[in-house]
Amino acid sequence: MKNEKNISILKEMAESVRTCMFTTFSSNNELGSRPMGTAKIEDDGSLWFYTNEYSLKSKEISKDDNVLLAYSDPSKNTYLTVKGKAELIDDKLRKEAYFSPFVKAWFHDGVEDPRLILIKVTPEEAEYWDSSSSKIVVLFSILKAVVTGDTPDLGKHDTIKF
Repeated sequence: MKNEKNISILKEMAESVRTCMFTTFSSNNELGSRPMGTAKIEDDGSLWFYTNEYSLKSKEISKDDNVLLAYSDPSKNTYLTVKGKAELIDDKLRKEAYFSPFVKAWFHDGVEDPRLILIKVTPEEAEYWDSSSSKIVVLFSILKAVVTGDTPDLGKHDTIKF
């Protein structure tokens, strides 16, 4: 039951943003990030992305499967980071099912493009901040904390496991 709740939180927050900063690790343990659109979040919590099989991120995932995804929607004061394991998967059925016109901008032959491959990220842990309050309410909470010496109430914050 707990995992279903955590997956629900993950899906709701990530699907509302769709684009994340997708961070991989190089062979020199340097970080590399790039914006990527989430193609699908399955009911088990796995996150799917399209990529070029011969890209730098694909090479980095092949050497170190640890990744970090960072979703952010400042207009709603919601933020989500997802730590997980990534793997490259060549699955024609999923390619077809998750395909969108935006992907065609990078892969002109669509799902038939020989470079097209999927990245599956299996989440291990996520941390989120959700202060769906308006910016005025958040600002008031911060100002109140300055005056009273209390900690501002900025909404929900939690770390969840999968």
